[in-house]
Amino acid sequence: MTENERTEERQERSSESRDSRDSRDRDSRGGARRGGGFRPRGGGGRRRGRKVCTFCAEQIDTIDYKDISTLSRYVNERGRILPRRRTGTCAKHQRRLSQAIKRARHLALMPFAAQHVREV
Repeated sequence: MTENERTEERQERSSESRDSRDSRDRDSRGGARRGGGFRPRGGGGRRRGRKVCTFCAEQIDTIDYKDISTLSRYVNERGRILPRRRTGTCAKHQRRLSQAIKRARHLALMPFAAQHVREV
């Protein structure tokens, strides 16, 4: 056997063992597999249209902190301010809305937490 044949044979053996070792390592730890398994999604229902900011649509410029009925629509049952993606408000009115809700809470016009959360 010549020197070149020996080096080629050594390289083939090392690459074979490396390939099998890599695949074995990946399988045991799950490193190479990205994403989970197949998850069926819900039916192909109709997507809703883009939500429009109610304050912009009604051309309301100021959000009154004393108007509790309006503010309570933007707070969930646990007393947390709902995000823009749920309410559809624009960024400007979401900032003003959260400021008005916090002001109403501070003046005890609105609760910080829901009744059932406070009792626990």
